[in-house]
Amino acid sequence: MNNIFGFENLAAYQRAMDLVDNVYDLMKGFPPEERFALCDQLRRAVVSVPSNIAEGLGRLSKKEQVRFIEISYGSLMETYCQLTIAKRRSYITDTRFQELAKDIEDIARPLSGLRKSLVP
Repeated sequence: MNNIFGFENLAAYQRAMDLVDNVYDLMKGFPPEERFALCDQLRRAVVSVPSNIAEGLGRLSKKEQVRFIEISYGSLMETYCQLTIAKRRSYITDTRFQELAKDIEDIARPLSGLRKSLVP
């Protein structure tokens, strides 16, 4: 598959898209009472990570690009927090949480590098 836009080739974007898939699959096992609470919040946060990478790199100014990458990073940290809550509520196992935390770390590192590369 050919990627039309440059951001699609970035490791942070590709890993963030994988995280979206993993979190969506994970939420299928959450209790029904979390459908309109933690699940909605988690869904918005995790989708925001690749969305803001894409939107930011679609901007022409470096300042705006940096701002959207920072929003993406914030959403990534929000996702981590919500997964921590899910673990504490025993909606996910510690093992699964550790796997997702590693995935988040693997997104945070190149996302930080991308931000640094955009700062003049």
